[in-house]
Amino acid sequence: MHPIASELLGKTNDGGSRWNPAVLFLLCFGFLPSVATCPSHCLCASDIISCCGSNLSTLPFDLPSYATRLDLSHNALTALHVDWISQPFDRLATLVLSKNSISRIDVNAFNVTPHLLHLDLSSNQLTVLNSSVFAGLRELKELLLFDNQIVQINPGTFSDLHSLQKLYLSTNRLTAFPLGLYEEPGGPRNLTFLDLSNNRLSEVPIQSLLLLTRHGGIYLQGNPLVCDCALLALLEYWLWKQYRPLVDFRTEYACREGARPELNCKQQGVADMPLEVQKYQVEPGKWLRVPCPGLNLPIQEGLVVFWVTPQIALNSSASDLSGHLTVLPNGTLEIQGALLEDSGTYGCVVARGHHFNPSEPLEVSVVVGNQSTTSSSELAHSSGGEHFNTAFTTLASCVVSIILVMLYLYLTPCRCRDSRGGSRGCGGRAMTLCSDPRDVESGQRRSNGKRVAFLEPQAEDSSIDGPKTPAVNLDHVNPEGILKNGSRTVEQTLTDVAHMA
Repeated sequence: MHPIASELLGKTNDGGSRWNPAVLFLLCFGFLPSVATCPSHCLCASDIISCCGSNLSTLPFDLPSYATRLDLSHNALTALHVDWISQPFDRLATLVLSKNSISRIDVNAFNVTPHLLHLDLSSNQLTVLNSSVFAGLRELKELLLFDNQIVQINPGTFSDLHSLQKLYLSTNRLTAFPLGLYEEPGGPRNLTFLDLSNNRLSEVPIQSLLLLTRHGGIYLQGNPLVCDCALLALLEYWLWKQYRPLVDFRTEYACREGARPELNCKQQGVADMPLEVQKYQVEPGKWLRVPCPGLNLPIQEGLVVFWVTPQIALNSSASDLSGHLTVLPNGTLEIQGALLEDSGTYGCVVARGHHFNPSEPLEVSVVVGNQSTTSSSELAHSSGGEHFNTAFTTLASCVVSIILVMLYLYLTPCRCRDSRGGSRGCGGRAMTLCSDPRDVESGQRRSNGKRVAFLEPQAEDSSIDGPKTPAVNLDHVNPEGILKNGSRTVEQTLTDVAHMA
């Protein structure tokens, strides 16, 4: 007999066994109840299972599948095959696999954990992230891959991670910025945190970073970045914008010593610019040229000027002269056939060789069409739902205010008189309106009396006992993976570059 079924059998007084009808039903139809047990080398508390530090090279087949958190850290796992877990873990939200020796992950290995939110693969021996290695993790929000040996990220690696918000890739061996993380179809749509610190990046896509860093934090400290005017322009602009990943680790953005000794990005003099942000207005369909704030003309030969527009980022070295927006060789932005959606803030990013006062303008405002019309269309486009809610709330408030005024003007409670001819305040007890005090009968309300919801508080007669009538209530209504190393500061870098010739 099956041991589980035998456990469910009852014992009679004479020592015999009596069958449980429920067990008979299950046996007849081939269903046997399973009793989840905790493996001997694991700890189980409610829906949390911890098997850390057990020197496991393979997982036990009797892991309870009801777990929402499974900790397998500090073991000897080397690979995650498709069948690395014997059964699906449909409730699992957190999986910790750090401090193992995992060097291989098969495609579809995480299909058994479809609702995973947090995956920790840090401190392993991963070298290459293959395509679809994280297939099935559509709900994953946080992925920890720091302290591995990753040198390559193949296209399609993150194609299924639609909900990913935080990605930790620090302390690896990456030499190229994983731009496909943002550009691949089906990839993360709301990535707000990317840690690439302490890798081997010598260059980064400046133009793409100008757009990406407007929506999230990208940490690049501890990389051997090669100094050029474009990189210095990015660092200067980040400092002016008080970009937290740079401000918090500004001493760890040192450029490689001895790189590009002929580099000279410092601007001679400063162009006359008012301290307030300049505003340019143009009619729809017209052309507009916007000079770079504070940039002297003619500009230094070979100097690249970047413009950050509300939609895209452009530069003067690779501009399409036939495009709608163009950066001319002298750094001026040209808008051809202005559209209403071109309205917004434009930033000019160029190496200037000095730090900027926060009040010093590096951005301009462009308004296409009538300013009030443009502002209204922009607001309606960006937050239509919020404005609808605000308008609805305002309308409701007006209606309520009118009702209250009407109640106050036409439904004000009368003054009641007692049997002795005197008058007293009706107080919280009075819920009857009368046009004439003589219509109020002592000790009772008239059947045709009207009721009010709001009564102005009045002094109660001290001789009246009983509770007061309350006023009517109308209120219906982690590990971060960021390591601090290095000593040079951005100021030192700019000073060194200024003396390079």
